[in-house]
Order: sequence, then C-alpha cells, then structure tokens
Amino acid sequence: MKLFMSTLSFLCLIIGILVSGIVIAADVISAADPEKPRRKMSLQQQAEQGRIDSKKLEQSQLEKARAAANGTAEREQEILARQQHGEWQQQQRDKAKAQFDERAEREAKYLQQAKEAAAKERQISEDE
Repeated sequence: MKLFMSTLSFLCLIIGILVSGIVIAADVISAADPEKPRRKMSLQQQAEQGRIDSKKLEQSQLEKARAAANGTAEREQEILARQQHGEWQQQQRDKAKAQFDERAEREAKYLQQAKEAAAKERQISEDE
C-alpha cells in the first residue's frame, strides 16, 4: 500500500510538471509571434493601428528635433560666451600695452634726465 501511495504521488508530481511545462510552452509560443494578433485584425483595424504607430513615430521625431534645436541654442550660447571672453582678452592686451608704453615713457624720461645731468656735470667741470 505504501508503495502504491508513493507511486501515485510520484505520478501526480510528474503530471503536474508536464502540465506546467505545457502551459509555459504555450505562453512562450504565443509571445514569440507578435504578428499573430495583427493577422486577426481587419484591414480597417490595421489601418487604424498604422495611423497610431505613425503618430507615435511623428511625436518621437518631433521630440528629437526639439532636443536638437535646444542643443544648438546651448552651443550658440557657449560660442557667444567664448567671444565675450575674447573681448576680455583684448582688454587685457590693451592694458598690458598701455603699461608697456608708460614704462617706455618713464625710461625715456629717466634717460633724458640722466643726459641732462651728465651735460651739467660737464659744464661744471669745464667751468672750473
């Protein structure tokens, strides 16, 4: 009797596994064929589905175009910012040139003063 019960429970287990396998296989087969539901549709339903797909595609393309336009605007702002930095660089160059010119003028002034001082010393030494 024990042998019969263990055999019966074993058979029930095997049958349960087989049924589960068949159900899973049926789900996999139905999920693997995405065109199957479309074949069952009428032409009018297929046309409507095509319009819906077309609108979705158009929306996604429009979003991509907007994103690209925003990217372009951001790049333009970056370029303008760089150009303004160029103005800053030009201002720095102008300041440096002005400082250089002032230094050159001071050197020329000091040189002139040194020449005048040397000329006065010669006059003093000639007068003596």
